[in-house]
Amino acid sequence: MGGSPLDAVVMAGGLGTRLQMGEKPMVRLLDRPLISWVVSALRESSIERIFVAATASVPETMQWAGDKGIEVVETPGAGYVPDMIYAVEEAGIDEPVLIVMADLPLLRGDIVDEIIEVYENVLEPALSVHAPLEIYQRIGGKPDALFNYRGRFIVPSGVNVLLGSKIRLEQEDYHLILDRAELAVNVNSPEDLAICESILRGDLKI
Repeated sequence: MGGSPLDAVVMAGGLGTRLQMGEKPMVRLLDRPLISWVVSALRESSIERIFVAATASVPETMQWAGDKGIEVVETPGAGYVPDMIYAVEEAGIDEPVLIVMADLPLLRGDIVDEIIEVYENVLEPALSVHAPLEIYQRIGGKPDALFNYRGRFIVPSGVNVLLGSKIRLEQEDYHLILDRAELAVNVNSPEDLAICESILRGDLKI
């Protein structure tokens, strides 16, 4: 699949109700907003254009993205999947598109490119990225969702590649399982934030 540079949509409409620290994408990690870490990773990768999908509930996030010269798509706030569909269609993306959560601050550009490279060599129109459960046991994290895939427990990372022209359809996806702690910490709680801080400071080895 693919062959040309992909666009990326950063899903950034979260309110962070469990964190209780204001708009979730703007929660500070080592004095930088969570979304800043994700955008930096995308800019260090082969991704061509970056869009931020956000709702009226996160005005600081939209302001931050606009100040950074990133195109913002204001979504209706109807839920993750409807807002993702809306954002891809409003951005006019028909080609494969990388969808990534704004709460994945350990993501790096080389990991993004590794995901894209795998996608370009699979037959499926879509790709979903997962981390094995063993990573969470190593770093002390608690996954929000857990699936048994061919006898192995895996956790969705919040990174997917989908075909934009079929964004309203259910797309068969290739399950990419990467043993990378960088993909295993979605910041949903103060504990998750603390794990990220420990990894970034070098106190917790991955």
